[in-house]
Amino acid sequence: MKLRHILALSTTLALTTGGASYAMEISDIVPASGDTLVVYKQTGDWTVYSDADRGSCLIERSDDDGNAMQMGMTKDLSAVYVGVFTQKDAKIDPQTPIAIAVDGKVYAGESYGVRSGQLKGNYSGGYVLSNDPGFVDAIAKGHELLAFPDKPWFFIIDLTGTFKAIDAAKECHKSLVN
Repeated sequence: MKLRHILALSTTLALTTGGASYAMEISDIVPASGDTLVVYKQTGDWTVYSDADRGSCLIERSDDDGNAMQMGMTKDLSAVYVGVFTQKDAKIDPQTPIAIAVDGKVYAGESYGVRSGQLKGNYSGGYVLSNDPGFVDAIAKGHELLAFPDKPWFFIIDLTGTFKAIDAAKECHKSLVN
């Protein structure tokens, strides 16, 4: 990625409020550390988990560089969250503003902590919440997600297979509702 693209994203981040606002606290939406996450299905590089405690499902993947992404939905399907995490020396404090960019469009959120079925070790990162259907479509159809575009230690997550993984998460969600 060229430096001018990174600078452009940093400028965009400073001027935008990100995705649509959401009234619930993030702790009410993302899995809690005590939740039992059970593997529902593996699809490509993505693992689909069911969270019976929350009555919802999520997808998760990590790469060889120690970066990870997690995406899930609320039980009532009114909002989605995307978590991005790294093992780099990022020093992300709780409730620090964070951002992700999907094919150039920036979404903002805040750090919260890692809630995961498989991410072990020294990960730090945060979540972006949205009730904008375009957010899900952007990720499902996107090519890459740039995590922390305004930081010198940004990283890129390949979104290959995300469309199928999101469909599998929807299937998982239906199985919990029925």
